[in-house]
Amino acid sequence: MAETDWNPELYGRFAGLRLRPALDLLSRVSDLPEGPVIDMGCGSGAVGGALATRFPDRDLIGLDQSPAMLEEAEETGNYTRLIQSDATSFEPDVTPALVFANALCHWLPDHPALFARWAGWLPSGGSLAVQMPRQYDAPSHALLRQIAEDIFPDYFDFSDWEPPVAAPGAYARLFSPDRYHCTVWETRYYQSLTPGADGSHPVRRFTQSTAMRPFLDKLDGDEVTRFIATYDARLQDAYGTATPDAPVLFPFQRLFFTVRRQDVIA
Repeated sequence: MAETDWNPELYGRFAGLRLRPALDLLSRVSDLPEGPVIDMGCGSGAVGGALATRFPDRDLIGLDQSPAMLEEAEETGNYTRLIQSDATSFEPDVTPALVFANALCHWLPDHPALFARWAGWLPSGGSLAVQMPRQYDAPSHALLRQIAEDIFPDYFDFSDWEPPVAAPGAYARLFSPDRYHCTVWETRYYQSLTPGADGSHPVRRFTQSTAMRPFLDKLDGDEVTRFIATYDARLQDAYGTATPDAPVLFPFQRLFFTVRRQDVIA
């Protein structure tokens, strides 16, 4: 099947939980030199309000590949400019003071080249701030691969699979300390999730608009129904049954880093 566009409504179901890591990342960004802020992978503009509040006198540029998400971002009124573009090939027409990438880069390949290019845009004192899920060994994500390979082996093969987000040390080593100051950390968020009105497992509802998308894009009709039913059942075994009065406690691991360019001496 052809890949579908992002669904802002599905993604927005857990807007508060998804915003918290972005705010934690933003809190670690220090003072900036002159220049705009680029919200890479801005999506529906969930972080735009926080960025605009923190940096009220700067241009705020939002970039995303999804037309549906950009329409939502436009309605927030927080962005000076919105650009539909692939983040892996985008080149800014102005030097950014901050490149902010929240929950984007786990979808993008070749992190060493990507982050070297983004950091190379920065002026002295400029910053790169990145947050990525690192949840791939947890049941919420591992079960997606296991079920897909078990039920639909003609569509899925993970024998050579590697997680798209590396261990923290790999990112710290990307940046030369004589040019950049890099800080890397991880946080595990314990999220309290209640079931949907239809009784669907809340962890599936959380992953359906993100981690599940590449799997559902390869399936159709009854295949989707079978996949979701199996996933729901396995999630119940892994995380327990949720009720409105007894939510599921869902641990979710995220990796962060900030990079500040040091003074450049000619």
